[in-house]
Amino acid sequence: MSIDVLHDGEIAIVTINRPDARNAVDALMADALFKAFVAFERDPHLKVAVLTGVPGAFCAGFDLKRAADGVDESWFADHDLDKSFDGRDDQPRKGPMGPTRLSLSKPVIAAISGPAVAGGMELALWCDMRVMEESAYMGVYCRRWGVPLIDGGTVRLPRIVGQGRAMDLILTGRKVAADECLAIGLANRVTPDGAALSTAIDLAREISRFPQACMRADRKSALAQWALDPAAALVGEWKSAETFRSEGRTGAARFASGKGRSGDFDEI
Repeated sequence: MSIDVLHDGEIAIVTINRPDARNAVDALMADALFKAFVAFERDPHLKVAVLTGVPGAFCAGFDLKRAADGVDESWFADHDLDKSFDGRDDQPRKGPMGPTRLSLSKPVIAAISGPAVAGGMELALWCDMRVMEESAYMGVYCRRWGVPLIDGGTVRLPRIVGQGRAMDLILTGRKVAADECLAIGLANRVTPDGAALSTAIDLAREISRFPQACMRADRKSALAQWALDPAAALVGEWKSAETFRSEGRTGAARFASGKGRSGDFDEI
């Protein structure tokens, strides 16, 4: 039972390793997941992370067997939030599943085989993109046991798939197969079984090739705009123009020299 972290060049691969419990997460594993992503955020050499589980399961959620042993009031106090919390790196806070309250400056891709359900689905929703194998599935399976979504599920799911679809999944708790996940935007890629991790790593490498300051600025603006009206969101987006000084001029010069014409991504 562990959280394994491997660095592949500029990519961090974080693996939930508890196959006997379908990668269910207990309090110690949640803490290890949280620390792994704080370390990823703070490492200047790492550009993209991939979150996955050992083959056969992404994550079956929080360990309900451990929860059944009793959760005292200190657990609630440990995870309580005040109004000043914003999730940024100056005050990182841990969610019950670990990193789900972190607002990272760098992207994370979920590589999903088997179930990503309950809190495991919330971990997947926390990621920027989700790569699912054909037999993988999601679902608010905790609906059956009176366990609420407290790792961002009710916030992120409607923003990803829309309010109507989110209500369907939240209220029914039904199984959502990979093909439906792709159709409603819950999954970004569907791969043959056994290929989610390699596909996610390839995707991470592709993203890591791009000028990072510009990419991160666009990502930050896309995430921040949810809390803003259009005028304020446009003001926030304009702040990204500063990255043109550091990266855009160099990129424009490469384009002027003949690179990247007709949408070519090979020589950038």
